[in-house]
Order: sequence, then C-alpha cells, then structure tokens
Amino acid sequence: MDDTLTVTCPYCGEDVEIYLDPDERGAFVQDCEVCCNPWRIRVRRGRDGMDVEIRRADGSE
Repeated sequence: MDDTLTVTCPYCGEDVEIYLDPDERGAFVQDCEVCCNPWRIRVRRGRDGMDVEIRRADGSE
C-alpha cells in the first residue's frame, strides 16, 4: 500500500498529493504537477513514523 501525502510546492505554493512506496527512503527529485519546477524530496522513516522534507531543487537551496 502506498503512502499518500499532501505537500506544498516551494515554488508556486499549491498543495499537491504525492505518492510514496512504503519502503521509500532517501532523497530524490520530482517535478511539481502544477508548475513543473523540480523538488528535492527527502524521506526518513523510523520508529516514530515518516518524515518528508520538500525543498527547491534548482540550486537555490
């Protein structure tokens, strides 16, 4: 079963649903479905659950 999260795009400010596999960990790049700008998504999982961080992936971070 996938994890569905609603995140806010750091570029356009729109709320977007993303889907993560249950074993997804680490960092990867994904484009915003609204404005097409790239996000760097970092997923950490531990005993307390999942932590997801969304940042710009255009070199300005």
